[in-house]
Amino acid sequence: MEQDRHVAPVRRFNRFYTRAVGLIGRYLGSSLTLAEARVLYELYTRDALTGASLATELALDAGYLSRILKRFEDQGWIARTPSPDDGRQNLIALTPEGRAYFAPFDAASRVEIASHIAHLDEPARDRLVAAMGLIERLISGTPEEIVIRPHRSGDIGAVIAGQARVYTQEYGWNDEFEALVAEIGAAFLKANDPARERAFIADRAGEVVGSVFCVDAGEGMAKLRMLYVDRSTRGTGLGKRLVAECIGFAKDAGYRRMTLWTNDILSAARKIYLAEGFGLVAEENHHSFGVDLVGQNWELDLTTWRPAG
Repeated sequence: MEQDRHVAPVRRFNRFYTRAVGLIGRYLGSSLTLAEARVLYELYTRDALTGASLATELALDAGYLSRILKRFEDQGWIARTPSPDDGRQNLIALTPEGRAYFAPFDAASRVEIASHIAHLDEPARDRLVAAMGLIERLISGTPEEIVIRPHRSGDIGAVIAGQARVYTQEYGWNDEFEALVAEIGAAFLKANDPARERAFIADRAGEVVGSVFCVDAGEGMAKLRMLYVDRSTRGTGLGKRLVAECIGFAKDAGYRRMTLWTNDILSAARKIYLAEGFGLVAEENHHSFGVDLVGQNWELDLTTWRPAG
């Protein structure tokens, strides 16, 4: 199967991580198993929970969880009260004795984790936390939020690399294209009027996954440039969001028209341009980036533009 080549690295990481953070054996040298510690931690850090919600969130067998809770109750660490929303359920909460018992372990866990990352500088810690967040989102299937923001230091280099990667892999374009986007990016950084020009960066947890630029083409004309989205974001509507942001900025900045240059093989982008009201004004055959292409010029009347539905 396709995913077989990924199984061994994941298993290796699991073995490394369980050793690194001491997930084998009793919890921090206590009499608690890891499962028992997880239950106490949830009750320690949150309001009262039902047994069903605990079982679901911690992926524990209901019978096994019941035995854990019985032990905690016998120790005087938890108390049960009827749920006001469902008379068939009890809310479970730590007693003062339970909180007092678990508090030293919570503090010790914080100290232990801090010791694991103490040798890392702050940027390395940020990368570690970002990587952990990425692992969590990918494994859980949680959609990652993508924000569109103005460019920051280092973003233009990431855009150049991202564009070169996408167009080389998908269309076979050569280094001429990377040179072109590098020239455009450098020109933007050297001289741009923030009130009239802007780079829109698609940011996913600190990773640049798309961009579009609005630049001044002169005589009241804005130019849309450098649109791309990473393959991992396809189908999310990110391209449409970027184009709408760029057009909206141009209109607010006082431009009357917007132009763009593209190639006819970029069909997904063309659909976005058409939906926003761009019209094709010229096209010509050319040989660029190592391939034969049909270049196209499109224009949009910003005075009548309204956001697409």
